[in-house]
Amino acid sequence: MDFAFGAEDEAFRAVAREWLTAHPPGAGGRAWERELGADGWIGLGWDTPAGAYGNRRATLTQQVVWAEEYARAGAPGRAGHIGENLLAPTLLAYGDGEQKDRFLPAVARGEELWCQGYSEPGAGSDLAGLRTRAERDGAGYRITGHKIWTSLARDADWCFVLARSEAGSRRHHGLSFLLVPMDQPGRIEVRPIRQLTGTAEFNEVFFDGARSAHVVGAEGDGWRVAMGLLARERGVSTLAQQIGFEAELGRVLRRAVAGGAVADPVLKDALVRQWAELRVMRWNALRTLGGADGPGDPSVAKLLWGRWHRRLGELAMAVRGAAGATGPAPWSPGAYELDDVQRAFLFGRADTIYGGSDEIQRDIIAERVLGLPREPR
Repeated sequence: MDFAFGAEDEAFRAVAREWLTAHPPGAGGRAWERELGADGWIGLGWDTPAGAYGNRRATLTQQVVWAEEYARAGAPGRAGHIGENLLAPTLLAYGDGEQKDRFLPAVARGEELWCQGYSEPGAGSDLAGLRTRAERDGAGYRITGHKIWTSLARDADWCFVLARSEAGSRRHHGLSFLLVPMDQPGRIEVRPIRQLTGTAEFNEVFFDGARSAHVVGAEGDGWRVAMGLLARERGVSTLAQQIGFEAELGRVLRRAVAGGAVADPVLKDALVRQWAELRVMRWNALRTLGGADGPGDPSVAKLLWGRWHRRLGELAMAVRGAAGATGPAPWSPGAYELDDVQRAFLFGRADTIYGGSDEIQRDIIAERVLGLPREPR
């Protein structure tokens, strides 16, 4: 695919850059989501008529332009990412008219935030092994179970939950994709998970008879819906992610030059390799967006960026040398805070695990692309 930007794309870029300059994002969060939504910048990738849900209409190349300009402006991570980029495309593909009209405008306006209820303590990357139950209760369901590694759960208004709705079913059979309001005191408990970095982006969520009145697709069709969502998880947003990676790599390069670490031939070779692999990731993402995607492409993309970003954290610490193991002066017990390099190094240990571990991605490629036999269970 010829992915060159045309005159209309560059005009769109100018509008995006002007808007981002005139609207300093600050720390992000709900106020920022509403500001984005008020001017139609949420939902550019939705395949809907302009203004149908309050979003702007944009071509694929214009979506890439917006993602690039957003990243280059240093704008914060999106609190509405899960609703805009995961839930919305799923509802557009599998939801009914009532669900689209109820949920998409609120996402597009930045008024409702979402989290994802997939992984469980005994069913992380092996999602088909989940045990959370959804039992029929009149026109809706009562949900009981335990989800883990749930991003944004403390702030979310809604959660889409994959649960077992058919008693006695196994693996990917008998699952349903349910939309659950998080404001259910006594029925939903959220516990933050403290990480190596000292932060708590992820959470455990306990459902104790939580109510849901919305099932996406047919009851028992949850696996198909869930897999459709995961196929949409890596799209235009991966290009914005790579702009962020480029900025991180630039900071490491500048530190290597300023501190003299670039004179080390081993470190220099590693820096050049990181630069080259980032270019490979970009062209692979553009190829996939251009329609040349196959059943293993999302797994290839995850393998590429997960390992690359983890290595970048390791490389950044190597460039820093012994100083990377200490905190800023003056140091005192109880006052230690991580700097950006240390935080990236520690958080990078999770890059090859969350979103589908490297082992699972290789299994997908082996079985679905290469046709190799399944591993014995």
